[in-house]
Amino acid sequence: MGDVAARSAPRAEDWRDYLTLLKPRVMSLAVFTAACGLLTAPAQLHPALALAAVMAIAVGAGAAGALNQWLERDTDALMHRTARRPLPAGRLSPDGALTFAVVLAVGAVTVLGLATNPLAAGLLALGILFYAVVYSWWLKPRTPQNIVIGGAAGAFPPMIGWAAATGEVTALPCLMFLLVLLWTPPHFWSLALFVAPDYARAGIPMLPVTHGVAATRRRILAYSVALVATSVVPWALGLAGAVYGVVAILAGAVFLRRAVAVARSREIEPAAMTAERRLFGASILYLFLLFAAFPLDAWGRA
Repeated sequence: MGDVAARSAPRAEDWRDYLTLLKPRVMSLAVFTAACGLLTAPAQLHPALALAAVMAIAVGAGAAGALNQWLERDTDALMHRTARRPLPAGRLSPDGALTFAVVLAVGAVTVLGLATNPLAAGLLALGILFYAVVYSWWLKPRTPQNIVIGGAAGAFPPMIGWAAATGEVTALPCLMFLLVLLWTPPHFWSLALFVAPDYARAGIPMLPVTHGVAATRRRILAYSVALVATSVVPWALGLAGAVYGVVAILAGAVFLRRAVAVARSREIEPAAMTAERRLFGASILYLFLLFAAFPLDAWGRA
């Protein structure tokens, strides 16, 4: 009897495989920026409803990640850094993963709509579809501009958080959207530079594969300049105060320094691309500081 029970019990890695399917790192970024949008908004939700909203956005982001992995399971199998994911490794079935993703997506949109308002739910649904269909299915395998346009998928969460609290979208959440949109190319291309052989092996037209290392470095710098310049706009327009302004200027200066180091680098061996790895890490910290400054600034002015 004990042997039967042991064989019928779920394997320890089963829940980890489903967790991996949700792309928890990407999901955590979406949750953080959504929470910042919600907390910066001038209206306040009841804490229980705010928690429900953030959880729904988290689940929706996870569902988008699962749909992404379901669509990319064949190309993931060709890349070293993704070959051990649950679908290409055969630990989960494609049908089961798709069902899991769709149930989570529908549930997340429904809960957000019931807890907050139809606008927030609609934006969440649009973000999920944009990531799964527009980016993963259409753009990524077809154009090196995939991450430029597809970055919009990751830019929805702060706007969703704001809409959840207020029922509308105004200038500041649109600027938050734009910040994430401009942040995505230098963040992702810095990673793509030192994993370019993987993308080439899988036939994915990432910019370093199609246009080369030097062109990618130049575009990283161009987008970094645009990002840092845009980051001071909320403060310049009076939509954010001095706390945000100081963080945007100081963090932006550090980020630009890293981007300039990448632009000046002549390293062509992925394993030796130190400047690119440093920019990739710095970009995550930069976005965290920039978005954390929004609610801190709003609370300081309240």
